[in-house]
Amino acid sequence: MLRDIWLIFTHQLRLTMGSKAGLVFGVLQPVLNLALFGPLLTTYIGPGSWQVFVPGVLMQLALLSSGLAGFGIVFDARFGVLERQRVTPASRIALLLGRVFTNVVVLLGQSALVVAVGFAFGLRVPPAGLAIGAALLVPLAVSLAALSYAFALVLRRQEVFAPMASTFIVPMLLLSGALLPMSAAPGWLDAISRATPFRYVVEGMRAAFAGHYASGTLAAGAGVSLAFAVAAVTVGTRTFIRRHA
Repeated sequence: MLRDIWLIFTHQLRLTMGSKAGLVFGVLQPVLNLALFGPLLTTYIGPGSWQVFVPGVLMQLALLSSGLAGFGIVFDARFGVLERQRVTPASRIALLLGRVFTNVVVLLGQSALVVAVGFAFGLRVPPAGLAIGAALLVPLAVSLAALSYAFALVLRRQEVFAPMASTFIVPMLLLSGALLPMSAAPGWLDAISRATPFRYVVEGMRAAFAGHYASGTLAAGAGVSLAFAVAAVTVGTRTFIRRHA
């Protein structure tokens, strides 16, 4: 199965790298948010605001990048690519994970660009904190991409997938506390925020960027992120097998 995953991964990565405009525009909005909104936070909070804001921008990037990964499989289903893959000996799990790992690599590359822009504006993060923050992004990207593919396979229509995915992504971005701290929210909103996995991941990245490696916040972010990945891959795999059998 590892060989099948590698074959699907390299094939999808070649296709993705061939769409340079898509990659650029995929990261452009988070970079613009960083450049146009970050300096305002520095004015009110101080230079340390970048350690708070950049993890939020990375969450935004993950939701917009991996969360919309299902678009590709909608077109593959429409143009018969999935039908041709179905007659190959590759396992259905490999067909899913090969795509998901492509999205992970793309997200990490885009995140490196966002962090580089953040450094140019004044972000300062210890190397270990940066590595831990990137590690937290991996299971997050796996989760979002697996669920996005499962969702797209159920719908199979891009005109339905786009508005429904946006309806999910925007509230999750706000509830994660990526843009504004949810600790200042009313009790009911704070409770809803804590029921989503994204808040724990954002807070975990912020703890890592601040160098708080032994904090419960970082441990909670890592634990929730891994548990979310396991649950999402399970759902994605079952959906992929059922819809792609």
